Amino acid sequence: MRFSIYQESKKGGRKSNQDRMGYCFTRDALLMIVADGMGGHVQGDMAAQIAVQTVGSLFQQQATPLLKSPQRFLESSIVDAHQQILHYRTANKLSESPRTTIVACIVQNGAAYWAHVGDSRLYWVRSGEVIAQTRDHSKIQSMILQGLASPAEIDTHPDRNKLFNCLGSPELPTVELSRKMTLQPGDTLFLCTDGLWSVVSDEAIASAFADSTVMRAVPDMIYLALMEAGSDADNVTGMAMSWEGADLHQDSGVSTVSMPLGAITTTIDHLRPSQLEVQHSPMTDSEIERAIDDIRSSIRKSNKLMPKI
Repeated sequence: MRFSIYQESKKGGRKSNQDRMGYCFTRDALLMIVADGMGGHVQGDMAAQIAVQTVGSLFQQQATPLLKSPQRFLESSIVDAHQQILHYRTANKLSESPRTTIVACIVQNGAAYWAHVGDSRLYWVRSGEVIAQTRDHSKIQSMILQGLASPAEIDTHPDRNKLFNCLGSPELPTVELSRKMTLQPGDTLFLCTDGLWSVVSDEAIASAFADSTVMRAVPDMIYLALMEAGSDADNVTGMAMSWEGADLHQDSGVSTVSMPLGAITTTIDHLRPSQLEVQHSPMTDSEIERAIDDIRSSIRKSNKLMPKI
């Protein structure tokens, strides 16, 4: 694989940064994650940290060097992250569970697979246009589907930050998955929190990647988001990967061709196996299967109302 990748996060006008991000890759597979801890609940930063570390840790265990099923991995690892957050609440005797959104993406064999819970977004940009993006699990998105609001209101409506799906809630999260998406050289995958997309338009995002490398486009968009929002700026986080394919003659970007089979490069801390165990409320394999069946059933019902991406 050959690609360029860059990530950055700023606190904005908030007292602390509750966003978390990270990526890791083997010779043949890449994982990217962005999570946004929900400030309306206790310790949102811990929920985001647990989510990123859990998914990242499981990737490091299972990508050897490929994942057997990227979609299955995304479903099960995000459900595991949800369970870890609930365990953290129990272990620390918190009055409520910390909560977070998450968006994660796997790239392997020249294709991308992504999943999300909440309103952290993924954009797929090609030739200066957004050709696909995730749909927020928010009240305003639901209102649009019901014809109660206009799509033009999605980035500005007062209820845009009210979510009906997140990690850490009492209900099992619905993990929405993409199909297998074949990448072309020059494609960009951009993951970000609502602190960025709520003030930077889709058109500006697409234009940024058409005109600049990910190393310049991401900090430029973060700066723009902070300037547009001013003193009220939310935490702003963005991560972008520009796919360059398997052309070994290119000189730019990261090349994994020479990585040993067992090697992993990561910006995510690895959790010890004991930390991944949900000691107070363990899920058996059959329970995980039932949970994922429930998730798939919910997605099928939702997809009857939503256009495919």
